[in-house]
Amino acid sequence: MPTTMALGRPAVPQLTRLERELLRAVGCGLADQEIARALALSESGVDVHLRGILNKLGLRDRAAAIVHAFDSGLVVPGRGPRVPVLPVRRLAVRERPVRISLLGPLRAWRGGQPVDLGHLRQQAVLARLALCRDRTVSKDELLDGIWGMEPPLTKVVPVYIYRLRKVLQAEDGTDSVIRHDRCGYRLVPGAVEVDVTRMEELAGAAAVAERSGELAEAAGVCAQALDLFRGEPLAGLPGSFAELERLRLTEHRTGLTLRKLDLQLRLGRHSEAVGELSALAAARPLDEPVGAMLMRALCLSGRQADALRVFERTRRRLADELGVAPSRLLRRTHRTIMLGGDGGLSPAAP
Repeated sequence: MPTTMALGRPAVPQLTRLERELLRAVGCGLADQEIARALALSESGVDVHLRGILNKLGLRDRAAAIVHAFDSGLVVPGRGPRVPVLPVRRLAVRERPVRISLLGPLRAWRGGQPVDLGHLRQQAVLARLALCRDRTVSKDELLDGIWGMEPPLTKVVPVYIYRLRKVLQAEDGTDSVIRHDRCGYRLVPGAVEVDVTRMEELAGAAAVAERSGELAEAAGVCAQALDLFRGEPLAGLPGSFAELERLRLTEHRTGLTLRKLDLQLRLGRHSEAVGELSALAAARPLDEPVGAMLMRALCLSGRQADALRVFERTRRRLADELGVAPSRLLRRTHRTIMLGGDGGLSPAAP
């Protein structure tokens, strides 16, 4: 016979903390995408956890889960959740007439409608301006960063700028978002929303939340930042500048992913982190911080043998491909697991 809460409400003692948060969010009517961002999960992860909740509670569907959330007191009619469902304080985004996305293949929208940005080198010119949004970019910088040692024979940069101004300006022909002066070209301040800027703002907000001890909020904000990536940054754009920025933004993405996963481990969500870390380790087999974090996640999930296998696999790859021994971080993680303790693997959440 199941136990009950006060006021005759059915209890949900068999649910984990994450499952209770997810059930509360469902009861509040949030969509899977909103729940994923709030709880630092993927949308597929939300679906998996929700199906697990339905099985545990013997509920038929999502509608029954909503009813159960109210009956159990997780959601109070007219007052919303008893504790905030969304720990993430979303940063306000001011709507701008032009949006540019660089965290994937270059795309742009004017007034909410996609625009044709033309030739790849023309796109590379726009990408350079968008990534140097706080200053003027000279024509020589554009030529060096996009054409390198093979500059064009004609004055193609002004032509590309003219075309870009035309496709990005307002329909009445006013309000160009590219400004030209004697030093070069730049985007008009405040006229363009760039996803890289948004991603960097969110990364900063996550760091602030983490320093304040708000780990769940920090993880959620990291998830928001990662949602902005749509594939390889600046995919397909030519030139040395795009290549360097592609590497920088890819490393930024990895850093955000590791921060989010580390926060999940500190919140006790060990099993959730294992799948994403396993995929990351497969893609970056020589990345020792990734290997060490995967070992932590596996050990904290009760899979010590799997954690030790990760160490051996990484050690062999480092020796065979780079001729080096494991780093101090990897060795320390291995030693902690061998000693059978997890004190050094799971920092206590405040």
